[in-house]
Amino acid sequence: MKKYVAAIDQGTTSTRFIIFDHGGNVVAADQKEHRQIFPKPGWVEHDPLEIWTRTQEVMNGALMESGLQSADIAAIGVTNQRETTVVWDRSTGQPVYNAIVWQDTRTDVICNDLAKNGGQDRLREKTGLPLATYFSGPKIKWILDNVDGARAKAENGELLFGNIDAWIIWNLTGVHVTDVTNASRTLLMNLSTLDWDDEILNLLDIPRAMLPKIKSSSEIYGHVGAGSPRPNWGERTSPLHGIPISGDLGDQQAALFGQTCYSAGEAKNTYGTGCFMLMNTGEKPVASKAGLLTTLGYKIGDQKAVYALEGSIAITGALIQWLRDNLGLIQSSAEVETLAASVEDNGGIYFVPAFSGLYAPYWKSDARGAIVGLTRYVNKGHIARAALEATAYQTCEILDAMEKDSGVKLTALKVDGGMVFNELLMQFQSDILDVPVVRPKVAETTALGAAYAAGLAVGFWKNYDELRANWGKDKEWTPKMSADRREGLYSGWKKAVTRTFGWVE
Repeated sequence: MKKYVAAIDQGTTSTRFIIFDHGGNVVAADQKEHRQIFPKPGWVEHDPLEIWTRTQEVMNGALMESGLQSADIAAIGVTNQRETTVVWDRSTGQPVYNAIVWQDTRTDVICNDLAKNGGQDRLREKTGLPLATYFSGPKIKWILDNVDGARAKAENGELLFGNIDAWIIWNLTGVHVTDVTNASRTLLMNLSTLDWDDEILNLLDIPRAMLPKIKSSSEIYGHVGAGSPRPNWGERTSPLHGIPISGDLGDQQAALFGQTCYSAGEAKNTYGTGCFMLMNTGEKPVASKAGLLTTLGYKIGDQKAVYALEGSIAITGALIQWLRDNLGLIQSSAEVETLAASVEDNGGIYFVPAFSGLYAPYWKSDARGAIVGLTRYVNKGHIARAALEATAYQTCEILDAMEKDSGVKLTALKVDGGMVFNELLMQFQSDILDVPVVRPKVAETTALGAAYAAGLAVGFWKNYDELRANWGKDKEWTPKMSADRREGLYSGWKKAVTRTFGWVE
């Protein structure tokens, strides 16, 4: 009997391979960072071949750390940074350009041109998404329009596109697939048919032949090494050769699944490079009137697809990295809590991190970051505290929108991601939301969700009840702030946000 399931968690800043037991506990893990490439202001890229190398390294590393054999592992799931766009040569496996990361804003001209006819919500009815630089479709168009020879090759069927999930699965198995959750982030998939929309493909001038086949989030797509296009990733070099790849979810949907939000109205918030709140809305898509995204939550095998509302915030954990790497205020991200705790409050300042525009609920790509309310009293402790508070305020705006759209009043927020171990932030989050904030025992819910999807596909877990039984509470924060103070702080934040609008002309 195989005792474990594993997950590749390919994120914005690093790649991890985590092995879980039947109880959803972490048995072994390995993690490696990759480079962040910034060729121009507003441009963000990754090297897809570097990501593939890191993926191989962490798979081998976690297996060695655990002392397990491939025979012990039942299946592998994949979860990934969504919307990050790779186009590569079908025969050589060489990317034609660096991966264009979800945060990248170079496609603003493409999006603005498309919005001239029908506005920013022109494609929302079909896709659940506004026209925004965030999504993959305009990035594919940019590559085809700007890389020499790319369009001709794509039209000849020589190029393939994928978000990072499809890139990883293709390298592992030779199979060109994606799942409904990743496809729903391209601006190219119809929410009703769960297939690529020919009208939108024509509008963006993207050949259908380069797109992966859309599958469910939980089924066997292929086996490691079996049909891999990489000659060095065969039986000789892969200790995981032959294991089925049987789960695929975009990272935020994977976290929703890992947090066992299987009933309509259940929600989670993931605090990573960006911040993403998702609420399960059941088997029918809910159109947003408050600036949220209508997206796929997950689809398990032949079961009906489950939809979600999502609020996306571009910069949260990335703001703490910026304090570390660009300003040198801290030496490690963990130090931000100590620095922020050195002062009693934010000193009257707000930090709006619109480094790549504002996402939900504003969708303003012309916004840029600002620190407002500065006086000579303010020191680096206040800046650190305002940076942490920015994450909580932005989350509060998302929750307001979600409650308006869904008609559901949230009673508690399940949280996960790297920032949930920051006690000061979690307490402030509970205070500003005025609801309890709950951290689960296993905080690696993104990888866990991919592992769950993979395990369900091969019978390692039988049903949702088994998965729900694995979920346990680690810590809960409850509101301690007075209503007057909460309203005053939040009102100040709303005012600060307006100061960032329209900066880029």
